[in-house]
Amino acid sequence: MELKKHRRLTLKERVIIQTLLKEKKTKSYIANRLDRSRSTIGREVNKFVTEPGEKYDADLAHWCAKSDYLNKRNLDKISTYSLLRYFVYKGLLLNWTPEQISGRLKKLYPNDPIMSISHEAIYRHIYTRPQARLNKKLIKLLVRKKTRRRTSKKRRGGGSKIINQVSIDNRPGHIELRNEVGHWEGDLVIGKNHKSAIGTIVERKTRFTLIIKLESKKADEVANEFSKILNKLNPIYKKSMTYDNGIEMARHEKITKKTGMKIYFAHPYSSWERGTNENTNGLIRRYLPKGTNFNEIDLKQLQIIQEKLNNRPRKIIGYKTPKEMMDIELKFVA
Repeated sequence: MELKKHRRLTLKERVIIQTLLKEKKTKSYIANRLDRSRSTIGREVNKFVTEPGEKYDADLAHWCAKSDYLNKRNLDKISTYSLLRYFVYKGLLLNWTPEQISGRLKKLYPNDPIMSISHEAIYRHIYTRPQARLNKKLIKLLVRKKTRRRTSKKRRGGGSKIINQVSIDNRPGHIELRNEVGHWEGDLVIGKNHKSAIGTIVERKTRFTLIIKLESKKADEVANEFSKILNKLNPIYKKSMTYDNGIEMARHEKITKKTGMKIYFAHPYSSWERGTNENTNGLIRRYLPKGTNFNEIDLKQLQIIQEKLNNRPRKIIGYKTPKEMMDIELKFVA
């Protein structure tokens, strides 16, 4: 009796599995079609379909299985745990950054040590063998797609230079729910050679955007210009702002004194905590791509872009525009 040689599932077989599952075929039918045992098909599907309603993805399953085989002799956490690896690879395919993947895992699996990993560990996994075929694919899914990681430069002086900053951990919980207007997220968009910048502030509930012309990135300039723009708003729109840890917000107490708005600071390297602002900055980059010298962009041009964003229907707010949402909020207090 001739023993059957063990064969790993091929990509072609996985595509057939995906197709037949869409056609509602049973695992037994699929096994017979592929001349495989039912247990092989069952293990394959159960390994990569872990939640109700989730669909089997042949490409992603093959990718993860190949990674598992190639990393057997050099296992890191992602290579060791298939569910974690599946989540990380799926996030990369969705164009999520390692920071966003790490943050999302913490939110979805707060008490599961296996489903917890730092963004730095994800980068290390990707760059373990940068010339390997799989790793090249992973690198291409990153924002900058660099073939090598640069070691971070040590900066003089440790610790934050922003005094009396209030962490996002102390921000009232109701702000996270987006049920109340008047809570903003802020940031700078940096221009060519880091020599120019514009300010962006986005209201969390309505997605209304303010783009601020700046002469420099100095803290006093940012505080003055932000305060000037915010004070043009109706008081119902001025409650709080969440910012990152940029040193340009060192004069945050000055903004609070001038506008009455409380300033909260997100954790370092946690861009998802200001996701609305980050997404809006991406929209602004469509009009002002990287390499733009903002010193050559006048106020009128910025106002035109601001108007386009605020009169653009948004799916997340029921295809209303941010301006319409702001007007609706004003009617409630009128």
